[in-house]
Amino acid sequence: MAASATPSASPGSIKRVVAASLVGTTIEWYDFFLYGTAAALVFNKLFFPTGDPLTGTLIAFITYAIGFLARPLGGVVFGHFGDRAGRKKLLVLSLLMMGGATFAMGLLPTYASIGVGAPVLLTALRLVQGFALGGEWGGAVLIVSEHGGAEHRGFWASWPQSGAPGGNLLATGVLALLAGVQSDAAFLAWGWRIPFLLSGVLVIVGLWIRLSVSESPVFLAAQAARQGRREKAPVVEVFRNSRRQVLTAIGTRFGENISYYVLTSFLLVYVTSHLGLPKSTALNAVLIGSAVHFAAIPAWGALSDRIGRRPVTLIGSAGMALWAFGFFALVDTESFAVITVAVTAGLLLHGAMYGPQAAFISEMFDTDVRYSGASMGSQLASIVAGALAPVIAVELLKDYGSSVPVSLYLCAAAVVTTLTVAFAQETRGRDLTRARTGPPGGVTQIRSKQAMG
Repeated sequence: MAASATPSASPGSIKRVVAASLVGTTIEWYDFFLYGTAAALVFNKLFFPTGDPLTGTLIAFITYAIGFLARPLGGVVFGHFGDRAGRKKLLVLSLLMMGGATFAMGLLPTYASIGVGAPVLLTALRLVQGFALGGEWGGAVLIVSEHGGAEHRGFWASWPQSGAPGGNLLATGVLALLAGVQSDAAFLAWGWRIPFLLSGVLVIVGLWIRLSVSESPVFLAAQAARQGRREKAPVVEVFRNSRRQVLTAIGTRFGENISYYVLTSFLLVYVTSHLGLPKSTALNAVLIGSAVHFAAIPAWGALSDRIGRRPVTLIGSAGMALWAFGFFALVDTESFAVITVAVTAGLLLHGAMYGPQAAFISEMFDTDVRYSGASMGSQLASIVAGALAPVIAVELLKDYGSSVPVSLYLCAAAVVTTLTVAFAQETRGRDLTRARTGPPGGVTQIRSKQAMG
């Protein structure tokens, strides 16, 4: 384990960077999760109407999955320019793209108005969302990781991760509020559009905060060191020298990604379509669980600074493999309080996988390819894991009429992550100023002016 030479930002500076990343990721995840929640409650009726409710939901979730297909492409494009032009510029662009696509969704005509054009337009905007989110995650966690020192990196870098439950909390909360004060007819007629249009206001706030932060000092030092040197594209370097790290990142995210979408998006379908309970039951359970999840993620990140990234992740993945069966047993009681406990406990275990993840994956790659490598590993996992999770879960429920196959699927995913992390190298305390400045295999230590001063 290398001694850390990573420049440490002042407490005020790191808090400002963390706040900018957290607000931005919360808004982006709000936009992204809003689609998933609407797919389970609205889009299946207004954009993909069929005779069978589960079939309509399945089609809606397929378009939900399409957004994930664009995420690796976004990761490659944003990663390339993020490793060349800087983290900050690309984070501003991703926020504008995501917010614009979500706002436009709120203006779309439905299937009843223009026929097949409605789902086509919706799917196209979903692709833009996926492309933008593919570039958001890597930049947000890197700009925090590269501003702070190694001692508390797990804690600080975990805050952008809290943007996921923060966005889900915001999206679910707005929809739950509207569902509670509106009739079902009013909600389907126009109420569902309000959360999408609200994205326009949130993006303005996010841009104001995000534009106020400075570029990563680690990136600036690496950029200065490679002046006048011709290099291959970062994505080429990643596949040439960092294939193991990319595969490790994919495996680390596999169980985490699948479990999150089963515990949140699929739960809405299971509770409403399979158990016949009101949608408010699932929405409110996810709302409460997401609030706890939001606070738990930084706590798990802080613990990873003390005992390591691997042990904390293993607590979450091994625990999720067991909880996969207890979760549905509790949900099947049809008690709101018990369902809430099931969701909250599941999200606590998910947080143990998700909290250390930002620092863990950031520390796997050298500075010159860190945005590309982290984004590719993360977003390729989103295709094989998160994109398909709601679709596979709905199909299993549709075919077997039971939660047992879904539990087995969730358990298997958690086992994949457990095995991956068990054989991975610990990264806690690694020096993020590492940059590849010589021939392949050669690594030169680069320090910013801040570190040298």
